[in-house]
Amino acid sequence: MTDLPQTQINPLGPFERWLTLWVGLAMVAGLSLGVLAPGLVQVIATAEIASINLVVAVLIWAMVYPMMVNVDFAAVGGAVRQPTGLLITLVVNWLVKPLSMALLAVLFFDLVFAAWIAPEDAQQYIAGLILLGAAPCTAMVFVWSQLVRGDATYTLVQVSVNDMVMVVAFAPIVALLLGVTEIVVPWQTLVLATVLYVVLPLAAGMLTRRSLGTPGRIEAFSARVKPWSMIGLIATVAILFGLQGQTILDRPAIIALIAVPILIQSYLIFAVGYGAAWLMRVPHRIAAPCAMIGTSNFFELAVAVAISLFGLNSGAALATVVGVLVEVPVMLSLVAFANRTRARFPEIRA
Repeated sequence: MTDLPQTQINPLGPFERWLTLWVGLAMVAGLSLGVLAPGLVQVIATAEIASINLVVAVLIWAMVYPMMVNVDFAAVGGAVRQPTGLLITLVVNWLVKPLSMALLAVLFFDLVFAAWIAPEDAQQYIAGLILLGAAPCTAMVFVWSQLVRGDATYTLVQVSVNDMVMVVAFAPIVALLLGVTEIVVPWQTLVLATVLYVVLPLAAGMLTRRSLGTPGRIEAFSARVKPWSMIGLIATVAILFGLQGQTILDRPAIIALIAVPILIQSYLIFAVGYGAAWLMRVPHRIAAPCAMIGTSNFFELAVAVAISLFGLNSGAALATVVGVLVEVPVMLSLVAFANRTRARFPEIRA
């Protein structure tokens, strides 16, 4: 097999290395803000047009746009020579993952946790988990790929193809699964949020890459704007926890309950993707990122759509934020496992 050319991934900055800490601090800051200045948080919550919160929209764009600049669609053609890892990613992301997350959400919040959670709250948490399950990773996977010494260009291919699929598949899949769980779907808001947070940032990223021209200039620009992505994430988490502050303080156990199906889903999806890659003799530098993409979530999109569909202070928005909190330590544990099992994978595909 001929290797794809290796693409440089920028080294981890302080935000990426300590993301769990920053998210935790943002949660504490948000809770404090909600208790000490509830009026300010409510002003932010009411700044809406067509069910889209303007403050959060700006923050989501700050998160998503730098990621989209890194997506190189010219690299997609290189996957033709080694399509197995890409096929595994697509099957896991768009056939297995959304359905398994919906099933786990219904199992836990309609059955296992039914005695402790009101039915209307349970439906909100189910909706948030469905949004997480239908949004495969498009950004942090570059970090996970670097940590497992993955093929950087092939990771770009996988992310690029997933972004193209997401543009047309995210809204229908979410609407279908929300409908199955008998949650009313405001289609207009869902489609608007998908366009606003996927299609337009993706187009802006493509135009930016075209205007910059050379890989060196693109990399330098990405390095300059990358901190805004983490700043946007941290600010969004702070706002969400500010609005959810009283609920969390009154019922802190709800965070642990929401985390249970997310944890099970994460390790399950990784096992499916990583196991399939091992069985099909995919090289480790492709197999590890392949499994990471399905396991990790595009939580920026999930958070944004949850806010658009159900509101800033909804249970659905809270569930997506818990996904942010859970994801980083889970992914770091899977990175360690992938690195320990590297020798079990072929270096060159048979």
